[in-house]
Amino acid sequence: MEQSITRKVLDNGLTILVVENPSADIVASRIFLKAGSRCEAREKAGLVNLLATVITKGTEKLSSGEIAEKIESVGAVLSANAGTDYFSMNIKTVKADFLPMLELAGEILRSPTFPDSEVELERNLTLQNIRSQQEQPFNVAFDQLRTMMYPNHPYGVSILGTLETAAEITSEDLRSFHKAYFRPDNMVISLCGRITLEEAIAAVEAVFGDWQVSSALPISPPLSPLTSSPQQNAIAQDTQQAIVMLGYLTPSVEEKDYPALKLLNTYLGNGLSSRLFVELREKRGLAYDVSGFYPTRLDSSQFVVYMGTAPENSAIAISGLQQEVERLTKIPLTPEEIQSAKNKLLGQYALGKQTNAEIAQVYGWYEILGLGIEFDREFQAAIAKVTAQQAMQVAYRYFKQPYISLVGPESCLTQ
Repeated sequence: MEQSITRKVLDNGLTILVVENPSADIVASRIFLKAGSRCEAREKAGLVNLLATVITKGTEKLSSGEIAEKIESVGAVLSANAGTDYFSMNIKTVKADFLPMLELAGEILRSPTFPDSEVELERNLTLQNIRSQQEQPFNVAFDQLRTMMYPNHPYGVSILGTLETAAEITSEDLRSFHKAYFRPDNMVISLCGRITLEEAIAAVEAVFGDWQVSSALPISPPLSPLTSSPQQNAIAQDTQQAIVMLGYLTPSVEEKDYPALKLLNTYLGNGLSSRLFVELREKRGLAYDVSGFYPTRLDSSQFVVYMGTAPENSAIAISGLQQEVERLTKIPLTPEEIQSAKNKLLGQYALGKQTNAEIAQVYGWYEILGLGIEFDREFQAAIAKVTAQQAMQVAYRYFKQPYISLVGPESCLTQ
C-alpha cells in the first residue's frame, strides 16, 4: 500500500516527516543527524561510534540508570546508532508513551554529558570488539579491501575505528563533535504510526522547537579524492578456509548508474538463486559461502563480491569471481534474467517497508542523505526502466580491474 507522507520544516531548520498508520497502537521514530563517520578526522576514527554508545549514559538532568529506568519501565525502545553517512536515534513505543519518550530523546540529544567513567568503559568495550574482529577472517579481508580502496577517506576505516585511534578518543572529543553537529538544522525526525500530522508536529515543536542555532554548521574534514589503483594484497591467518574478496569503485547513490548497479548486485550476489551461488557453489562446489554487496553511500561506493572457500581453491576462487563479474560487461542479461532480478529487488524493497520502524527508517534515511522523500518512488521507477543493454554498459564502465583481498593459511597465499 502506498504510504502518504508529509514533510514540514520548523523555523529552526529541523525537518519532520510523518506517515499516519493507525492500524496498531505503536509509534516509531527515527531521528537522523548528518553526523556520520565521514565527518570524522582520520586520526579520530571511531569517534561517532563511541559517541553513539555513550550518549545515552547521562545528561545534565539524568544519570545512566535513570535513563534506562525511564525506557524500561514502559517497555519502550530507545537506542542510538552510528553509520558512515549519518547518526540516528531510534524510538518505538505505544502512543500513550510517545511524548515522554520523545522528551527523553530530546534531553539526550541536546544535553548529554559524556561522563569520563562511561566513556572509558565503552572505549574499552570498543577496543575488545576491534580485537575480536581482527580474529575473524571475513572482517580481516574486508578491512584490508576497504583500506586499499579508500586509503585516505573515512570509508577506508571501520565505524569502530582502529586500536590506535579509538584508544585516544576522549570525553572532550565527544563534546566538541556533539556541539558542532548536533543541532536542529542538521536533523531529520521521521515518524510513523498511530499519530496524526498535527499531533506529531506539536510533539516535535514542544521538544525541539526552542532549540536555536547560534553558529554555522562546521565544514567537515576535506575528503581526499579516490586516487588509489587496483591491487592485490594478502594476509596470512591460520584458518580453516580462505576468504577471497574482489572490490570495484562504483558511484554514490546520487549518480545515474546507481539503480543499474543495484540491479546487477541483486542478479549476481543476492540469495540462493543468484548467479554466484548457482555457478560457483552449486555447479562447481567451490564455495562455502558466496555473495556480494553494493552499499548505498554519499561518496563513491564499492561493489564487492566474496567467497569463503577451501584454501587450496583460493586461486580458482579469485578467477571464478572475476570471470563472473567480467561476464556482465560482455553478455547482456536475458529478458528472463533481468525481469527476475527486478522482481527480486523490488519485492525485497517492498518487504523492507512493512513495519512502522522500517517506514520511518526509509524516509528519514533518504531525507538525511539529501535525496528527498520522493526518492522512494523514483528509485523503484528507475529499477523498472533498466534495460539489459544499459546494465551491460554500466557494468563495462566500472568492472575493470578489481581490488583483491585474500585472507587464509600461508599455503594458499603463494598459489
